[in-house]
Amino acid sequence: MFTRRVLLGRGAVASFLWPAAARAARPAGPAAAAPLVMLDPGHGGKDPGAIGVSGTYEKHVALAAAQALRQLLAADGRYRVELTRTRDVFIPLEDRVAAAQQKGAALFVSMHADALADHAVRGASVYTLAEHASDAQTAALARRENAADRFAGPEFRGTSPEVARILASLVRQETRVGSARMARSVVGALGHDLPLLENPSRHAGFVVLKAADIPSVLVEMGFMSNRQDEAALRQPAHRAVVAAALRRAIDAWFAQAGPRPDGVRTAG
Repeated sequence: MFTRRVLLGRGAVASFLWPAAARAARPAGPAAAAPLVMLDPGHGGKDPGAIGVSGTYEKHVALAAAQALRQLLAADGRYRVELTRTRDVFIPLEDRVAAAQQKGAALFVSMHADALADHAVRGASVYTLAEHASDAQTAALARRENAADRFAGPEFRGTSPEVARILASLVRQETRVGSARMARSVVGALGHDLPLLENPSRHAGFVVLKAADIPSVLVEMGFMSNRQDEAALRQPAHRAVVAAALRRAIDAWFAQAGPRPDGVRTAG
């Protein structure tokens, strides 16, 4: 960790610890050049996420899709790939963010299949962090995803609204270019093979996207509230299509990224 000073406005300055230990600990040689992609299967354990119209749990779909994507990404050795969870366990949102920061991830992709009140809505979409939601539907999704921490124990402590606003501002300053570029890449890749929501690139205050130095996106692979989306996401063949599209998006993102001081290519 190292200390970073940030001007918050009106002459106020804040100092905070910036995660650098994981990057500094990377070994020299070829392995050091492989960027880490952190995949985040949503929900898990006592938090099932959305429950589909025929009873499918979002947590199972998210984990299966993330495992399929990990296999594709790790196949040729271009990336190191880790998951925030590899089994059916509950992990608080802030811990997912912390894991990515501690390990020095170059990119964070959270994978979900939520539900909406309107069961006719279907299609994939991608979300980036913003203090204000792009639309009412996205605001509702963010509230639902952020409420996952209602399952956390009494040791969980939320941040104050003022601190949350400061953190959101810092994230936008440091990572909004990389996150927006990744969102465009995901939309382009998914649009070749899957139905998309109208205006599929959206934004809101998702807690899980608040890693201060890591470009991050949340991908909704479809909606468990829609019978067609749910049926598709239950099928390994369909999840393989989703995984292949996301691999193309990640490949394109890294291809466009600039070099980072530690040698890993990323964007921000």
